[in-house]
Amino acid sequence: MKLRVLSGALMLGLLSTHSINAASIYAGQARAAAVCSQCHGIKTPSADAPFPPLAGRDFAYLKLALEQYRDKTRKNDLMNAIAGSLSDDDIANVAAYYAGLKP
Repeated sequence: MKLRVLSGALMLGLLSTHSINAASIYAGQARAAAVCSQCHGIKTPSADAPFPPLAGRDFAYLKLALEQYRDKTRKNDLMNAIAGSLSDDDIANVAAYYAGLKP
C-alpha cells in the first residue's frame, strides 16, 4: 500500500513538473516574440533578422548571456537595455524556449 501511494505521489510530481516546463516554454515563446525575434529571428537569419539566430543554442549559455546583459557585465547598449527589462523568470523562459528549438 505504501509503495502504491509513493508511486502515485511520484507520478503526480512528474506530471506537475512537465506542466511547469511546458508553461515556461510557452511564456518564453511569448516573451521572445515581443523582445527577441525582431533582431534574432526565430530559427534562421534573414534580412529582417540582422543578428545571429538563437534557436538551438545551449540553455545555460543563453541564460548566462541574458543575465550578464541585464547586469551590464556584458556590454552592448541595445542588449543591456532589452535585457534590463527581463526578470529572472523571463530570462529562464526565453532561454528554455530558444534552447528547445531546432536550429
